[in-house]
Amino acid sequence: MARLRASVNFKLPLKITKRKKWYLASCPIVDVHSQGESAEQARRNLVEALSLFFFSCLERNTLDDVLKECGLTVARSLEPIRKKGTASQEDFIDVPIPLLVSRSPQRACHV
Repeated sequence: MARLRASVNFKLPLKITKRKKWYLASCPIVDVHSQGESAEQARRNLVEALSLFFFSCLERNTLDDVLKECGLTVARSLEPIRKKGTASQEDFIDVPIPLLVSRSPQRACHV
């Protein structure tokens, strides 16, 4: 059986601040933080930290509980929710989570 590839992409709010010579990147919704010597390095390090965080949640089967605890719920529409004064596109970070499908595609998912 060939393994199929799939992915999930999280688009999360991002905040970058400078403290002395370091840039601090944080995702306040899930309380994950990182740093770097440049804003771009801090951003890349945050993507890695968030990926590891989500992998850990998936491996421990706690992702649903963690997302709910962080206040995240399913949006019933694909339309962006924008209010006056909300963050711009640059204030978000994309976190791809690659997945492998390890069961036969003919076998029904239990969901």
